[in-house]
Amino acid sequence: MCRTGGVPDPAETGDEASTDAAFTALLEDSAEDLYESAPCGYLSTMMDGTIAKINNTLLDWLGLDHEAVAGRKRFADLLTIGGKLYHETHFAPLLRMQGELRGIALDMRRKEGGPLPVLVSAVIKHGSEGEPLLIRITVFDASDRRSYEKELLRRREEAERARAEADEARRQAEADRARLADALAVLQRSLVPDSLPAVPGLESAVHYHTASPDQLGGDFYDLFPVAGNRWAFFLGDVCGKGPEAASLTSLTRYTLRAAAHHDPDPASALTTLNAVLHERYTGDGNPRYCTCIFGIVEPGGEHGPTTVRLASGGHPPALVLRADGRAEFLPTPGGLLIGVLPSAPIGTAETVLAPGDTVVLYTDGLTEARTGPGRDDLYGEDALHAFATDHAPASPHEVITALTGLLESFGDGLDDDTALLALGVPAAPSPIAPSTSHTS
Repeated sequence: MCRTGGVPDPAETGDEASTDAAFTALLEDSAEDLYESAPCGYLSTMMDGTIAKINNTLLDWLGLDHEAVAGRKRFADLLTIGGKLYHETHFAPLLRMQGELRGIALDMRRKEGGPLPVLVSAVIKHGSEGEPLLIRITVFDASDRRSYEKELLRRREEAERARAEADEARRQAEADRARLADALAVLQRSLVPDSLPAVPGLESAVHYHTASPDQLGGDFYDLFPVAGNRWAFFLGDVCGKGPEAASLTSLTRYTLRAAAHHDPDPASALTTLNAVLHERYTGDGNPRYCTCIFGIVEPGGEHGPTTVRLASGGHPPALVLRADGRAEFLPTPGGLLIGVLPSAPIGTAETVLAPGDTVVLYTDGLTEARTGPGRDDLYGEDALHAFATDHAPASPHEVITALTGLLESFGDGLDDDTALLALGVPAAPSPIAPSTSHTS
């Protein structure tokens, strides 16, 4: 910009003078100096590879003298053993075939130090009649690029190694989880009977759903003979999960078995269990408890009715599907959780099963299954009663099969263990009806 009156600005005048001087210096630079001092290596060779001309830049990189190279060495002599092998097998044949090559990665030998990684481009100069005369080669120092590539390769190898280690750790974790699940499944089966015994004059069926294969469940059940023609059965749910719940389940099951053989009265058996649990767990400040329904069934066979007496400690009421198509609960009001108080009230109920009647015991995993679009609602006893009414009458096997399908329909809304036990009188008399069992 000029001042008023056309007088040049001093600063602008200085900048223009500096630019003009630099431009003039470039114009005065000789072609030979441009060749010898270029930022890349230049050399020309005969068709057999003998070096005819080489610039100072490349000589400096390699630590060689012009007299020791020009007319004495071939281009391949400047390469490492690996580079020379690649030149003979790939570079030279492709150059003769195509007439030019661009950006070929090679390693050149330096007089001192390690190999020099370079990128080489070459072109064959032809005469007026098309005959090949010489080869012109351009060499670029690729040390920084090679270091960058090596760093990328190292990082890639590290990433692949880390991924492989992560995959192996994941496979190991999956294998460990599978072994744990197998071990827990074996232990879980030890806490409940593998199958139910055959009861003369009765049919029986059972189903056990484990919410998580990684944890021991707390639901339990059993069916076994006691004095006379009577059979004891029970079903319940201990508090918690895992090893502590398994320990409580084991103690509960064997206590009830022992109590039933001593006194088969249902209320008496639960009273004994309550005393044992309260004494065992309350004293150390870590109370443990369970809900349980205990029953005694006396099959009548052909000589009389089948009677069922029940006692409950805080457990959901039993459900009876009648042969005439009705479904009804057997309330056991007043029963309290087993093990909470030194002396817990026990609720009792009694019913008679006619041919075709089935009594069903279940844990609260069934009625507390979450339903609805947002999984915000509980299935509840009303829905269970309606479901039972729709399926009555039904044999123990039929009702357990129907309830198993119901549990599967809950999907991820079923997040608690669930045990089902059904006993029924055959519609057609059977001296010994087989038992069935389902597990999931």
